Amino acid sequence: MEFFSSIPTHIDYVGQAKAEKLYRAIITLFSIVGFIWGYIVQQFSQSVYILGAGFILAAILTVPPWPMYRRNPLNWQNPKNTEEKPVGKKGKK
Repeated sequence: MEFFSSIPTHIDYVGQAKAEKLYRAIITLFSIVGFIWGYIVQQFSQSVYILGAGFILAAILTVPPWPMYRRNPLNWQNPKNTEEKPVGKKGKK
């Protein structure tokens, strides 16, 4: 089970943008090619198969957190110490 917990499950914001652009490009390309090929052979099923292949390819390339999507990690701030009580002036009544 240690193997599964060692797999990174996050991508950064730049990686999310790359994945979304890649997904849109793949789906658009496959839908255009599928429409043209389906029109040429006069088979709507061929268009659906090509578009389905595009969905599968896009899912394989964009859903897993590949290392190309984790190149710009965020630098998080250190947590504040909550044990200390703030020292302040008491308000006048």
